[in-house]
Amino acid sequence: MKFSAKAITALFSTIGIVTIFAFTNSKTTSKKPLQPKIQVAILLDVSGSMDGLIEQAKAQLWNMVNTMGKAKCTGDVAPKIEIALYEYGRSTNDIKQGYVKQINGFIGDLDSLSQNLFSLKTNGGDEFCGHVIYSSLQELKWDEAPQNYKVIFIAGNEDFLQGDIQYTTSCAAAKQKGVIVNTIYCGDRMQGIKEHWNLAGECGNGSFTNINQDAKTIEIPTPYDSMLYVMNTKLNGTYVTYGWAGRNYQAKQAEMDVANTTMSKSAGIKRITAKGNSAVYKNSSWDLVDAAKDNDGVLDKLEIKTLPDSLQKKSKEEIKTFITQKSNERTAIQNQIAVLNVQRENFINAEKVKNAANKNNAPTLETEVEKIIREQARRFNMQIQ
Repeated sequence: MKFSAKAITALFSTIGIVTIFAFTNSKTTSKKPLQPKIQVAILLDVSGSMDGLIEQAKAQLWNMVNTMGKAKCTGDVAPKIEIALYEYGRSTNDIKQGYVKQINGFIGDLDSLSQNLFSLKTNGGDEFCGHVIYSSLQELKWDEAPQNYKVIFIAGNEDFLQGDIQYTTSCAAAKQKGVIVNTIYCGDRMQGIKEHWNLAGECGNGSFTNINQDAKTIEIPTPYDSMLYVMNTKLNGTYVTYGWAGRNYQAKQAEMDVANTTMSKSAGIKRITAKGNSAVYKNSSWDLVDAAKDNDGVLDKLEIKTLPDSLQKKSKEEIKTFITQKSNERTAIQNQIAVLNVQRENFINAEKVKNAANKNNAPTLETEVEKIIREQARRFNMQIQ
């Protein structure tokens, strides 16, 4: 079969168009790589003997966040952090639910999470560990991506085998979802083994450890403490509320600053350090500076009436310029917080070396959770400095 020169030219022209279309279409439909995640479910026994555990949990939140905030994945990408909170062992909770209650699902709103921890109160009841683990596995939206670090920390005491859902059922569900289960017994290690807390730690490649729930963190004053609090005040001044709930969230931010500082100076400073890390402390839902980083078009959808009074009569261009200034200001403050915190940690480590003989070696929720996260994150190619 012979083709005319005109027909051959037309054929190659068509092939070229199809090729260009296919190339263009493949570029437009390619997906941006998903940000890796660290998903953590904290399951706390709130029965009558756990006052010390709750107090430690309030303080250890920020150390845990700071530890995860140092994680880096391939390409120097920081993982997204989501934390859920459950209580179990409260007699006033629904018996049909095994006295288990979800306080919050996976959220990145650390102020709300801290507020929820401060709202926990102890009250005697039956502690059904298998039930609370199973509930968290079934109710939470665990990400299916295998490269994500998905982990449960359950802390408490009494026999682990209580309740109508056995740990074997919970372990099977954990393995199916790729979730690691870590058990933390509050009390003597051998007593924890007698009460079977080491069993669930064996499922999902997790760990079993014990803590002294009544141990107090030793406060070591440093020359950098007051400067960090000054930086925190300046940092709070860079937040610009928007939306009808914006001012309420800003009030919650201030409330949690006071609550953590009142509990202990170290808890307050660890919170400040977390706030200084833009990868973990983000408030895009109510802060215009964070929201503008996530979405350039947010300024076009603003309800002007929900902005601070000083911005309501400004043009959108003036507001945009103001937000850029606040963003630059915040970055500079966060950098200063990071530097001061390194200096503070170096000072504390040097003091610990000097006072090694008097060092309190009692494991706490803070020390054990940090140790576990550092070890397990490596399994998912997450390096923690």
